[in-house]
Amino acid sequence: MTAISRRQFVTTGAMLGAGSLFAGGTLTLPANAQSLEKITYLFPAPPVLPAFGPIRLAQGKGYFKDAGFEVEFQVGRGGVDVAKQVGAGNAPLGGIVADGPIMVRGNGVPVKIVCVFGGKGFMQLVVREDSGIEKPADLKGKTITVMSYQDTTFYALLGLMASAGLKQDEVNVQQVGPTGVWQFVAEGKSQGMAGVPDWIPPVMAAGVKVKIIPTETFFPHMAQAIAASDDIIKQKPDMVRRFVKAALRGMKDIMDDPVKAAGEFVSFVPDWKGKEKGVEYAFNMYAKDVYPGQSTLGAMDVDRLTKLQDFYLSKGFIQKATPVNELYTNEFVT
Repeated sequence: MTAISRRQFVTTGAMLGAGSLFAGGTLTLPANAQSLEKITYLFPAPPVLPAFGPIRLAQGKGYFKDAGFEVEFQVGRGGVDVAKQVGAGNAPLGGIVADGPIMVRGNGVPVKIVCVFGGKGFMQLVVREDSGIEKPADLKGKTITVMSYQDTTFYALLGLMASAGLKQDEVNVQQVGPTGVWQFVAEGKSQGMAGVPDWIPPVMAAGVKVKIIPTETFFPHMAQAIAASDDIIKQKPDMVRRFVKAALRGMKDIMDDPVKAAGEFVSFVPDWKGKEKGVEYAFNMYAKDVYPGQSTLGAMDVDRLTKLQDFYLSKGFIQKATPVNELYTNEFVT
C-alpha cells in the first residue's frame, strides 16, 4: 500500500459511508484470526454490487475462512487501475474483466487471469426503450454512460462500437461513476449505458423501460475475473489456488439457486434490504447470461481470448499483441 497514494486506494467504508457495508458482522474478524492468512482483494467498484456476488458469498458464507484466509476488501478506480495495482504488488489479487491483461501487459503490467466468472460477456448495452437504439450502429450521435474510462467495460463499449464501424468521437461517451452510470439513463440524461446486470433494476424501478442488447451478439466480450501478478503466481501458487476455489464456490451457489443466493447476499450486504428483487434479477441474469459456457468452472476460453486480442489489435486499441499464454493460466481451476 505504500507504493501508491491513499487517494488512489479507497476503502469500502470511505466510499459507502460509515461502514454500512460491513453491518451485521460480515467482515468481523473470526476468533481464530491469528491462524488465518491476511490478504487484500481489490475490487474495481464498490463491493455492494451484485456483480461481486461470488466473492461476497465466499466471504459471508465462510468459504474464505475455510480456505485459511482473512480477506480485506479495498476498492480501486476501475478494472484497468486494479490490474495496475495488482501488477505493482499493491494487492495480491483483484477483480477485473477477463480481457484486462490484453490492455495492460503490453505496457509492462505483469498480471494474468487466474479465474473467470463465466463463459459469456459481462457488459450489456442497456438503452432506454424510447432511445431509438436497436443495434450498435444506432449509437451514433447518442449519449452513453460508462462507470469510468479506466474500467474494462468502457473498452468493451469501444469494441462494440468498432464492430459497427463507429469511432469513439461519433458517440458521446461520458464517465459518471458507479451510481451516475444508471442514474443518467433513469433521468433521461443519456440514452443508454455500458451496463452490467446490477444497474438494470434501479433504472426499471424508476419507471423507465429499457432494452438489453447483449454484447455476445456483436462482440466477443468477456466475463469478470480474478487477476494476480506474475510474482504472486510464482511465489504463492497455493494461496492463489485456495482463494480461487473458495470464490468459485460462491459462483456455483448463484448458478445452482439464484434466488436463495440473492437472499444470502442481502444478508451480507444490508444496503439491499428492501430491494431483494433487484438482486434476484441480477443473479438470475448472471446465472443465465454470463456464467454458463465453461468446460471447467472458472477456466479461460483461450480461443475467445485470442480472437478478442486480435480484434483489439486490428482496431488500434493496443499497439502490439501479447503471447496469449502470458495473459492467463488455468492451473488454479482444475
